[in-house]
Amino acid sequence: MDTLLKKAKAINTVEDACKLLFDMTEQNQNIIEAVSFASEYHKHQFRKSGEPYIVHPICVASIVCAYGGDEQMIISALLHDVVEDTPCELDEIKEKFGAEIEHLVQGLTKIIEIRGEKLLPSTSDERLIASALSFRNILLASISDIRVFVVKLCDRLHNMLTLDALSIAKQKRISEETLVVYVPIAHRLGIATIKNSLEDLSFYYLFPEEYKKIDEYISQSQQKFQLDLNSFISKIDTLMLKNGFIYGDFEIDKRIKHHYSIYMKMQRKGVSIEEVLDLMAIRILVKNPIDCYRVLGILHQNFKPLLSRFKDYIAIAKDNGYQTIHTTVFDDTRIFEAQIRTFDMHKTAQYGVASHWKYKGHEGLNPKLSWLNELKTQSEVGENIEHMYELAKDNLYSEDISVYSPKGDIYHLPRGATVLDFAYAVHTEIGDYTKSAYVNKQKTPLLTELKDGDIINIVLDKNPVLRCSWISSLKTTKAKNSMRINCNHKLKELNTKTAVNILLGIFNIKYRNLKQVLKSENCGQNLYKSTLNYMHLQESVYKLKKAILRSTKFLPIITPFKKYQLKKQVFDHIVLYSPAKYSKVILDYCCHPKRGDEIVAFKKGNEATVHHKFCSSASKLIDAHEQMVYVRWTSLKPDHYKLIVSIENKKGSLASFLLFLAKIDVDLLSIELDRSENSHTDYFALVVELPEKSREKLLQDLNQKYKIIEFMPLDDAYKKL
Repeated sequence: MDTLLKKAKAINTVEDACKLLFDMTEQNQNIIEAVSFASEYHKHQFRKSGEPYIVHPICVASIVCAYGGDEQMIISALLHDVVEDTPCELDEIKEKFGAEIEHLVQGLTKIIEIRGEKLLPSTSDERLIASALSFRNILLASISDIRVFVVKLCDRLHNMLTLDALSIAKQKRISEETLVVYVPIAHRLGIATIKNSLEDLSFYYLFPEEYKKIDEYISQSQQKFQLDLNSFISKIDTLMLKNGFIYGDFEIDKRIKHHYSIYMKMQRKGVSIEEVLDLMAIRILVKNPIDCYRVLGILHQNFKPLLSRFKDYIAIAKDNGYQTIHTTVFDDTRIFEAQIRTFDMHKTAQYGVASHWKYKGHEGLNPKLSWLNELKTQSEVGENIEHMYELAKDNLYSEDISVYSPKGDIYHLPRGATVLDFAYAVHTEIGDYTKSAYVNKQKTPLLTELKDGDIINIVLDKNPVLRCSWISSLKTTKAKNSMRINCNHKLKELNTKTAVNILLGIFNIKYRNLKQVLKSENCGQNLYKSTLNYMHLQESVYKLKKAILRSTKFLPIITPFKKYQLKKQVFDHIVLYSPAKYSKVILDYCCHPKRGDEIVAFKKGNEATVHHKFCSSASKLIDAHEQMVYVRWTSLKPDHYKLIVSIENKKGSLASFLLFLAKIDVDLLSIELDRSENSHTDYFALVVELPEKSREKLLQDLNQKYKIIEFMPLDDAYKKL
């Protein structure tokens, strides 16, 4: 494959491109007509490098051939840009090449990707939306035909091979999209050759200095690596022949790990390239699965293994079809990774889902594509595309772990998945009704991160259990999506009840009376919006006021119309909208609501008590129809400050200081101790949340009792959070 990619990268004439294509596949009439058709439509178009545009689709078709693409895939690769970039219509393709090719070209055309002049800063929200939209459209276009995925990956691979002609800014943006959109798809489809090539090419453009350092180290050490690998392979070759294998029954390949995988290992472990243990790797291919275990025995009997690096993906295959035994062993002072697999497993590992076109009758394991349906469901839920993209990334490109049910059923989850993720992986209802859990027979919190080989037993409740504040702590798409759907239903119900209780507080009437008016005015359906928008609440108040005025039953309690005009009242972090005047807002300590949380507020005389919307205490008060008030966080965040203060090192000093902060209404976000040497003084570094109007008072009050070493704003840092 490397040889083909080098040829494709160097080609810049139509003649050379056609020669490459027809070296890869037979010159049948349909493919020749497709080349001619695409050439005619692209004849006046040129790439940034100056070569005729048609060179690109012909090279893409050649790469598709290398992955065993059928005739329809090859033709769709040749035609993949004609609809988007030329006057050609899909109907013309259907008429000339048939409905199947039209369907594939349509799927490829729907995929929106980064184009020359549409580049945006990588940190911008628009950039995220563009990547998310690209990801979503690739997904939706490919669900009905996985071949669209494969052709699009080959298209992106050739684009990356020829990225030199573009500006540095475009190289970086396209490489970013490749890493976050295309590499995860190649990974999930098990196409390691495309995945590794896209990673290294993206790495080259995104981090040129880091790439250069790794490349220079490998180049300088190449001779030593090859000698070490040859020596190790010679030993294994001899051992296998001694233990009953014969030439022809096995092959041993050698390799140096690819640049991006080395870089990621350095980042994960925080080490230099010299400290990466297993840069050198060999791959032993045998005929039968049982032979893989014979080879493993030979290796472990003759070389000391690093047991922490042992993985058996033959007994427990990955979801993308990958099957291999991984082990890492010492040979004298050198360390080698060894992969052991059958010839069929090797085909699946290299070509993934494409191996079933490339190798007809291939007996390798089919990659599981159930994740496609899960992501399709997520897309159909109607969530915004950035959220869908976030979930899809978690589902597509994460290292898997294997865990077990008490009956021994295997579940593959992304690394970092929690006990509750497992519950949802078993079944949606299991997740919804999960009460508690045992991991390896030990009672364990539901947000505990699982490890490879864990056995999980779920204990169910009689009723569904909502944990809406946990959504961001979950890892899998299925768990997040299921919980979000349940919480959205609950939230709408809660908002409706809250809106009713706010109206009770405004009109100061009994619930049964208000319920009658709501029914007569048919206000129930959209009432929940009054909790979300104070203007909608004001409209509801006007409408209901008139209805109440028409009812003689409520006339005695009616006050002048202006009494029901909502007035904005600001209390540091909280804004109230109410006809009545409030003197104070209290954040209830039973649920500790924090900025950004969903909140509600209850009337207590001329005070308002704020709770988290999903607080159990608040839920009881809402169900009891306690009078409430419209409340939300202020739109502007309070300023954040770093404060370094010295406190005498004696018993009770810190407690007194924290109590003092509470009395002057300062919210403490974090605190760290830095004790000076040979001193009885402690220096505390604090981050506090402080409204602008309270800043001077804080400094004045603090200076009277404590020594302030430093006081500086952290606005910019926090605004990026």
